[in-house]
Amino acid sequence: MFQRIQVRNRWTSILKPLEELDLWLFAACIGLTVFGGIMIHSVEINQGLIDWWRHWVTGGVGLLLAIIISRCRYELLLQWKWGIYVAINLSLIAVRFVGTTGLGAQRWINIGGFYLQPSEFAKIGMIITLAALMHDKTVPTVRDMLKLLAIMAVPWGLIFAEPNLGTSLVFGAITMGMFYWGNVNPGWLILLFSPLISVLLNNLSTPIWIAWIVVAGVIAWQSLPWRWLGTFATVLVNVVSGHVGHIFWGVLKDYQKMRLTGFLNPEKDPLGSGYHLIQSRIAIGAGQLKGRGLNHGTQTQLNFIPEQHTDFIFSAIGEELGFIGCICVLFVFWVICLRLVIIAQTANDNFGSLLAIGVLSMLIFQVFVNIGMNIGLAPVTGIPLPFLSYGNASLLSNFLGLGLVESVATQRRRKKKMWNN
Repeated sequence: MFQRIQVRNRWTSILKPLEELDLWLFAACIGLTVFGGIMIHSVEINQGLIDWWRHWVTGGVGLLLAIIISRCRYELLLQWKWGIYVAINLSLIAVRFVGTTGLGAQRWINIGGFYLQPSEFAKIGMIITLAALMHDKTVPTVRDMLKLLAIMAVPWGLIFAEPNLGTSLVFGAITMGMFYWGNVNPGWLILLFSPLISVLLNNLSTPIWIAWIVVAGVIAWQSLPWRWLGTFATVLVNVVSGHVGHIFWGVLKDYQKMRLTGFLNPEKDPLGSGYHLIQSRIAIGAGQLKGRGLNHGTQTQLNFIPEQHTDFIFSAIGEELGFIGCICVLFVFWVICLRLVIIAQTANDNFGSLLAIGVLSMLIFQVFVNIGMNIGLAPVTGIPLPFLSYGNASLLSNFLGLGLVESVATQRRRKKKMWNN
């Protein structure tokens, strides 16, 4: 009896740290990682590769880091915000000098055979920095917003110059999501996007572009503190943006241009920029309701889709597990997003709440863009599907984000216990 009690107490002490975690969120992320390894194995079963095993090993390391981070006080990061910001910028600068080139971009640093991608960890660092700078601002002013944008622009510019269009878009999504949650005026957020919208509309229809400039001017008049000056500046910026859009287009690499426009008509270049999109749609359509069965997808097993274990893993899910499998994956992502919103709403302070929203913005944007490009509704931007796509740096950064959010949830529950006692 005494030995039985000792064993029970030992297991209780081991599992006690897990009691304070948000187990639904934890289980969903672990489940996706395990499932991702299964699908990667299915994609590579005829190639003799072991990326699926590496995916699980990396996931195990990430899980351990997430548990360690969840046991720490996230508030301590407030005093490290500038150190973290400097570190991510130095790592991105290092890529320019000692980085390894692959797939037309210089994004990786080779450390003992492990290819580290600083831009992936920069996303987490930027979330921490923005949350630390915004947590004490109840209602940010235009000046506050411009300062935050200037701070974000440095790592964003370094990532865009790699070039890494996908991660630079994720940076924008993180910033907009945290701005919205941090009570930045929604009108200001629309005005931030207005120059890009002007670039697109001027190439489609001049009357629509002019109408948009009028709308942007009205938003500026209603939301900006300096009405006349703000409205004039908004109209001027949109007019200039519409005319210099071709300059921005010229900055992009050729493969980036094809990625951005190829999804509109992939049949125009079926063996080039449209190849991935066409084959991915064929694979997902072939799965129908129940799929062809694990390891039995023709498009998947015959390697019609290059890089399917990374950016196009969702097409393998669609072909082999069908519509039901896709819906199940989307449901798990919905659970993750729901838990992140709940943690953000119930956090002890604004810093913890902004951390949760930053991770939510990062994950949900990647899910929408990745699945969108798999089904032909978005351009191919090289954005992985969180926890499912193969990629050591991406998977580790996702688990680091999970650890931060779990730390917020843990501190929330500890405070509740203190109040109850």
